Amino acid sequence: MTIKYVVFDWAGTLTPWHTVDLAGIWLETAREIDPDGAPDLAQRLLRAERDLMTRCRDTQCSGTLDEVFRAVGVAPDATAIDTYRRAWEEHTYLDPEGAELLRTLRERELGVGVLSNTLWSADWHHEIFERDGVHDLIDAAVYSSEVPWTKPNPLIFELIAERLGAEDPGACAFVGDRLFEDIWGARQARMRTIWVPHSEIPEEELGSDSAVPDATAHTLKDVLTVLDSWASRQPAR
Repeated sequence: MTIKYVVFDWAGTLTPWHTVDLAGIWLETAREIDPDGAPDLAQRLLRAERDLMTRCRDTQCSGTLDEVFRAVGVAPDATAIDTYRRAWEEHTYLDPEGAELLRTLRERELGVGVLSNTLWSADWHHEIFERDGVHDLIDAAVYSSEVPWTKPNPLIFELIAERLGAEDPGACAFVGDRLFEDIWGARQARMRTIWVPHSEIPEEELGSDSAVPDATAHTLKDVLTVLDSWASRQPAR
């Protein structure tokens, strides 16, 4: 089937994976909520986040950042949330090749989607893409925090295909860095898959590595090479 849409994972794919000091981020946030009890609160927030992420991977049911705070019985104010976001900001910038790739796909009249497992709201992600100058290059996005499922549940892949206007998910190529959530999940939804293994994924987050992608792109720029090779195999009309 001819590829008409390209869907990207966000963290680790459009945005390079970084080693993140999660304990440090939670400590900065906890200091805004409870200065005296910050070290203990930060540890409890870190454990709550890990427990929630494990649940999301094991059950493919989604979660939100609010759930993390509720799990430890705190309600952060705007200052605490701003602190949390500032601590994460350096890890959210688009891959240098990302903007050019998205522009090229738009020039080729291919639909572009984003599908991300995330605890953050859709609005936060929209702001990130606006900051990086690519929000208007994305035709549709699905964030697990806004729906009941996480990758690799095929329902979330089918939803992004529907939002892009694809009559069949097989008209979509999915680009991601994780063999389990991205490649195996997309294949269950009948999408073509492109693996971009340029992230150092923590061992506890790897999941199964048995999925076989349709193609491998070692950089985002290589995604175009893969798409071109697939297009060249289409029978002439």
